[in-house]
Amino acid sequence: MEATRLEAEAGHPEFWSDQERAQAAMKRLAALKEEVNLWRSLEGQAAELSELAAMTAAEGDSSLEAELGTSLERLERRLDEQEFRLTLGGEYDNRGAILAVHAGAGGTEAQDWAQMLLRMFLRWAERRQFQAEVIESSPGEEAGIKSAVASIAGPYAYGYLKSERGVHRLVRLSPYDSAHARHTSFALVEVWPEAGPEVEVVISPDDVEIETFRASGAGGQNVQKNSTAVRLRHLPSGLVVACQNERSLQQNKETALRILRARLVEQEIQRRETERLRLKGAHVGSGWGNQIRSYVLHPYRMVKDLRTGYETGDPQAVLDGDLDALMTAYLKSTVGPTG
Repeated sequence: MEATRLEAEAGHPEFWSDQERAQAAMKRLAALKEEVNLWRSLEGQAAELSELAAMTAAEGDSSLEAELGTSLERLERRLDEQEFRLTLGGEYDNRGAILAVHAGAGGTEAQDWAQMLLRMFLRWAERRQFQAEVIESSPGEEAGIKSAVASIAGPYAYGYLKSERGVHRLVRLSPYDSAHARHTSFALVEVWPEAGPEVEVVISPDDVEIETFRASGAGGQNVQKNSTAVRLRHLPSGLVVACQNERSLQQNKETALRILRARLVEQEIQRRETERLRLKGAHVGSGWGNQIRSYVLHPYRMVKDLRTGYETGDPQAVLDGDLDALMTAYLKSTVGPTG
C-alpha cells in the first residue's frame, strides 16, 4: 500500500534531506489518508443502513422506509462520485497539465479551429477555477494560431485533460470562404503532466542543444531585434521545444525547459502504456491518425466523441468550455488502465 510505504520512508532521517521531495511525499500521504478515511466512512454508512433496512423490514414502519430511501439515495450519489474518482487514480493524474494545440493542414481554416479549441480549454479551466496561462503561441498568417502551449494548474488537471489527447475534427460553413462552402478542419491536442519534485527528471546540459533566434510575430515580422527566442533539442529523446513568448532569452529558456520536462514525463507514461498494450496484444495511436471527436456545426449541430459514442446537440456550450460530460464519459470507459 502506497500510504504504508510513504509512512515508512518518512521515518528515516535521510528522508528529510531533500525538503522539496519530502514535502511532496507528505502531501501525497495526506491525500491518500483522506481517501482511505472517506472510503471507511462510506463503509460505516453502508453498515448503518443495512441495520436500518433490517429494522424497517421487522417493524414495517413507513417513516423508517422514507428515511431509508433518502439515505440510500445520498449514499449512492457519494459512491458514484468516488467511483468516478477511481478514473483519476493514475500516477500523475493529480498534477497540473501542459496542453498543446496544433493546427492541421488547411491554412486559415485549421488555424482558426486550433484557436477555437485553445479558447475552449481555457474556458473549461476558468469554469473550474483553475489557473491557466498561454506560455507559447505561434500565430496564423491571417487568423487563428498555428500552435499554442498552455499551462493549466488545478486539482487533477492532468487527470481530466488527458481525455482530450488526439485529433479534433470540425465541420462548418467557412467564415473565410466567399462562397460559404462547408469545410472540414483538424487540430491535434497533446497533454503532458507537469513535472513535479516527487518525480526526478534529469536533463543533463550535455544532452541539450540550444539554438537562439529572433522572435517573430504574425506574417513573419520580427518583434525583437535581439535573438531572445529559444529552441531546445533533447538529444537522447529527439524532442524539440521552442519558446519565443517571453521578452528575455533566460525566460524563454526556462519556459522551454519546463515544457521539455513535462514532455519527458509523458514520454515515460507512453513507454509504459506501449509496453502494457504490447503484452495485452493491443495498440492505440496518439498522433494525427487518432481522431477522437467530431464537432459539427453544419448541416446539423452535434458534438460526438468517437471513442465512447457520447454525443450532445449543443456544440456551442462545449466550445464555451462545457466539457465535463464528455470527459467523464471517456474517463469512466477507461477505468483500469493507468494514466
